[in-house]
Amino acid sequence: MSDWMVTQGPLPRRRPRALSPLREHLRDTFWFAPTAAMVGVFAVWLVAQELDAALVRSLQDDGDFDTLADLLRFADDAKAVVSAVGSAMMTFIGVVFSISLVAVQMASGQFTPRVVRLFVRSRITKATFAVFLATFVLTLLVLTSYDSKADPRAATSVPLVQSVLTLLMVALSLLLFVLYVNATLRLMRVSHVIARIAAESLRVAALMPVPAGAGEDPDLGPVTAWVAHEGRAGVLRDVNVARLVRVARGHGVVLRLVPRTGDFLVPGTPVLAVHGGTAPPRRALRYALSVGVERTFHQDLAFGLRQLSDIGLRALSPAVNDPTTAVQALDRVVQILATLSRRPLDAVPHRDRRGTVRLVRPVPGWAELVDLGFTEVRACAAGSPQVTRRLSAAFDDLLLLVPQERRAPLLRHRELLRQAVERTAPTPADRAFALRPDRQGIG
Repeated sequence: MSDWMVTQGPLPRRRPRALSPLREHLRDTFWFAPTAAMVGVFAVWLVAQELDAALVRSLQDDGDFDTLADLLRFADDAKAVVSAVGSAMMTFIGVVFSISLVAVQMASGQFTPRVVRLFVRSRITKATFAVFLATFVLTLLVLTSYDSKADPRAATSVPLVQSVLTLLMVALSLLLFVLYVNATLRLMRVSHVIARIAAESLRVAALMPVPAGAGEDPDLGPVTAWVAHEGRAGVLRDVNVARLVRVARGHGVVLRLVPRTGDFLVPGTPVLAVHGGTAPPRRALRYALSVGVERTFHQDLAFGLRQLSDIGLRALSPAVNDPTTAVQALDRVVQILATLSRRPLDAVPHRDRRGTVRLVRPVPGWAELVDLGFTEVRACAAGSPQVTRRLSAAFDDLLLLVPQERRAPLLRHRELLRQAVERTAPTPADRAFALRPDRQGIG
């Protein structure tokens, strides 16, 4: 018990950064990186073309036509390589990314559709796609630079630098392809996907500010005004904390966010409660809330547990029947809950520079997080001793960590698990075996 509790030290704290809608849009799309790469390679090609032309003019001015003739022969040999690269690159791109789309579809069916965002936002995937397209565009541009004149005295351009640049791009493409295959295979392995989700969740927890008087609810006073949502319908993805604190301080009020990050907002529903004064003008609250079509990890404390629970449920379905994956998901659920076991939850107050509370943002409470992590998996695990044994060990471990006031949800789930196993297991020996705590399930 003591060794585990020592490892759960204070989490690092940083000032929360607002989520840029433009940055998130670019990270969720595939067009920006390839387009930027193709524009960039066009600019680099112009520079390389000018260097080749300057080299030809310099050799002609010096009268070194023998060297220029050698360069022309080298360029003719390199042209065959450039032509082969250009003809093969698009076919290579089509085959590779067709296979990738199939892999993504299989991963979404095996784990949960919400893990597709890991593939879409993968930097190595976008970099590989961008470099492949840039290499193809570069080969086309280089082929237009070859001079049909064989006489060194009449030559205007010898694509020497351009050919070398093409070969370097091909080498970079091959390197990125190897890294891309490795990254894709890692993302298709459930252990790496689960670890990635847990790491994102722990990062969200680390960025949550710890109030000076932890556990003390600030006295906000009566609600004096409400601010309704006027934007598009969608999921609340981010709250610009710094902007709201600044607006509340400027108007001498306290703002309380009504929905939690991850809630679906409908136009006209209240999103901010104003305490202690009149509502700030609409223009002051512009861009304070970011709404999108899907949840993101940025400030959503429960999103990771939601994904882990989905993976566990999918693994326990009769179509998949993979209790070991459910046990791996539960391992990370326990890790996240253990990290949050002694942190203040329910509401996060944000203060201005003078220490006055200006914004209160709701977050899931301890009981809600425990329910999210265990309820659905527990309900489907009664017939799987491997999962019930892992659940029993999870409840015992967390009961050693949490303070007394947070034990009730864990005790409730343990009792419900016991009742479900008693209804399912036919004999006392089976019930005793299924409820025996085991962190590995069944070894």
